[in-house]
Amino acid sequence: LAKSLGGGTATVMLEDLTKADLVVLIGANPACNHPRLMAHLVDLKRRGGKVVVINPFEELGLKRFKVPSDLRSLLFGSKIADLYLQPHCGGDLAFLKAAAAKIYRDGHADMHFLAQYCNNHEAFCADLEAEDIDHLLEKSGISREGLAQFCETLADSRKTIFAWAMGITHHQHGVENVQMIANLALMRGMVGKPGAGLLPIRGHSNVQGVGTVGVVPRLKPAMAENLARHLHLDLPESPGLDTFHCMQAAHRGEMDFAVLLGGNLYAANPDLKWAGEALRNIPFTLFVSTTLNLGHIHGHGRAALILPVRTRDEEAQATSQESMFNFVRLSLGGNPPPHASLPSETAIFARVGKELLGDQPVPWSKLHDHREIRNFIAQTVPNMHPAAKLEKEEFTIPGRIFHQPRFNTENGKANLAILSPPDARPAANAFNLTTFRSEGQFNTIIYEDEDLYRGVTHRQVVFVNPQDLADLGLCEKDWAWVESQASKMRVQAIEAPIRRGNVAMYFPEANALVPGITDPVSRTPVFKRIPVRLYPAETSATAATTPAAEKATAAK
Repeated sequence: LAKSLGGGTATVMLEDLTKADLVVLIGANPACNHPRLMAHLVDLKRRGGKVVVINPFEELGLKRFKVPSDLRSLLFGSKIADLYLQPHCGGDLAFLKAAAAKIYRDGHADMHFLAQYCNNHEAFCADLEAEDIDHLLEKSGISREGLAQFCETLADSRKTIFAWAMGITHHQHGVENVQMIANLALMRGMVGKPGAGLLPIRGHSNVQGVGTVGVVPRLKPAMAENLARHLHLDLPESPGLDTFHCMQAAHRGEMDFAVLLGGNLYAANPDLKWAGEALRNIPFTLFVSTTLNLGHIHGHGRAALILPVRTRDEEAQATSQESMFNFVRLSLGGNPPPHASLPSETAIFARVGKELLGDQPVPWSKLHDHREIRNFIAQTVPNMHPAAKLEKEEFTIPGRIFHQPRFNTENGKANLAILSPPDARPAANAFNLTTFRSEGQFNTIIYEDEDLYRGVTHRQVVFVNPQDLADLGLCEKDWAWVESQASKMRVQAIEAPIRRGNVAMYFPEANALVPGITDPVSRTPVFKRIPVRLYPAETSATAATTPAAEKATAAK
């Protein structure tokens, strides 16, 4: 997103959802993972607005949803999707480019906006003119009729918000996926005005916030300059390593100490066998954790220490958090912890910093006080000066919301990207595997095995289109092997409303099947569109190219 607009966060505020007349939801399932957003979609529908969903898996909660806090919705349910399109996993880019080409040729592009506020618009439009729309649709798995309905819905909208999640970013071409969404929004003039824009959906309050305060491989120049000036020191100019580079370095034996702050790094990685080897290769690992998980068992170093800490709700002091709408607010905490002696995460780092380094140049003793941490943020992080007064007034981070078509690029114009979509059709005798989460989990932590929305009682399953299941000689709840280049798993086959030629399994269990491939630009591991073979558990792998399997391939 930063390549397109000069910033990597949402261009809209929560209030903009109340003004939009269309939300296009791509590669996301807020019914499971972001239920508060669903209430706003229900409100949108009641105002006469529309919702388009683009997802290979037809999610029950995106067809109809019950908002617990809304009596009418709770009793009768609320229809969500007006149009539900099911591309192949990874087919979003080809479909969205086909839509861009059709919108341009049908005269529904905002040519004034493109010429006035976008770079490279002439070459971009020439590329759309030259595209073969039918070939793009073949790559995506969407029909001509589906494309026509989608483009008509876009053309009728005056205020569109495009929202997406990891179904877009967890691909080898994840950056290009986001650029294509931005392209489409810019073509319609839907960035840079109230009630319209781009909304990357982030599900955890620290995902966006850690980037804001500089937990990144390379600091932005403005923040590096602020820190150097404030602390009176020279910062290293060489870039650090991103998460996956750290894992690769650990596997090569180049890491001697790791601090694992929260979460479950082991389970969040692809190729769990490799991930376990990498983490166990580190001489010493320190876990700062709120709960035990499989990472403590399979992903610890040769020596390991686990320091239990309070959760955010158990903090004795108020903490700050940043929403996906760039809104920073206080979280008051105050719930009783399991034991009164449990420290906060910040107390551990402030104490270690003081004991190792003293109080210069960083005033570690002061940083036991969360207000002092916020003051430090206000003085060093660009556009975060309101953090110093957060207890008096919560705020939206300045410079991130685009209600005018002036962007954070060098010349203030948005950058249109000319992209070449991959072919998302599954290979011969193979399926596209996508991994997803359930409503009973939080990131890598599983709280309930049962998934009420998808109708299963355990997580060792593979969701398969009924016709594909029949073509493979499998019945509902038969046990089958799912095999990739990384590994194979024995799971139960479940009939599901997923696009033919594609299958789905749960994250993080299915990470054992995911090879260690990343988007070359973002370095995000690829958890979607993994080529796999599927065959009955009593059948050998070599028999997976039977006439039944070939029939399934032909049908796909």
